Amino acid sequence: MDAATTMDESDDPCSGLGQVVRIAGCGAMMGTAMLVKAILFDCDGVLVDSEVLSLKIELSALSEIGLDYTPDSFIDRYMGMSGDDLHRALDEDCRQRLGHTLPAGFREACHARYRTALSEGELKIVPGAAAAIRRIGQRKAVASSSGTEGLKLKLTLTGLWDAFAPHVYSADVVRRGKPAPDLFLHVAETLDVAPEHCLVIEDSVNGICAARAAGMRVWGFLGGGHMGESRGDYLKQAGADRLLSDWSHATHVLTSLSLAV
Repeated sequence: MDAATTMDESDDPCSGLGQVVRIAGCGAMMGTAMLVKAILFDCDGVLVDSEVLSLKIELSALSEIGLDYTPDSFIDRYMGMSGDDLHRALDEDCRQRLGHTLPAGFREACHARYRTALSEGELKIVPGAAAAIRRIGQRKAVASSSGTEGLKLKLTLTGLWDAFAPHVYSADVVRRGKPAPDLFLHVAETLDVAPEHCLVIEDSVNGICAARAAGMRVWGFLGGGHMGESRGDYLKQAGADRLLSDWSHATHVLTSLSLAV
């Protein structure tokens, strides 16, 4: 097993179960076994390497107005939120720390910088994602905090749209974004799969919390360009049941789960 995973092989609940692969449940279901019928993927930082771009742009723009964050503190507090929730939280933090709200047009200026980065070809697929997705046998979907238009653009630019469409879901379709469970529950209902039979692949604390609140199993993904060495500890503390170091590691594990279909 990859060193990024904290489990020993003997503790792996998928080990040695032959043609029907079951994994232990989470939350209220801990100690039970469940069949994985659908895999729900976050997009940013899991499928497309967009978080590293967003982080660079947002930290730079915030620093320019006197609101400084370390990368780790920003990731812990804000990564995985919808755009609306993120900017509401930043606006409140700016008010508390600097005595005023974000400057007019701040969000639009960040979006303009991001669009420029996309137009210059800076957005990349997370290495190995496309090949891994093609090998997954279960029903699958994208459940992302990105807006609907931006989500489609990112998946199209990286060649992943057709691998998931029509099952691509933005936080725009629910009232509350991550860390609330609404988006994951909406996707499970649309796929006609019970939450306890869903596995979520996430790279953010907010996403991990959302999956657990939805009653789903959740594995933390560490292969995005923004993920430092310590990020796995934060995801485990948030409730990730297992860590996947990259798509090579994830392919091996998720392909074995395909035997459960």
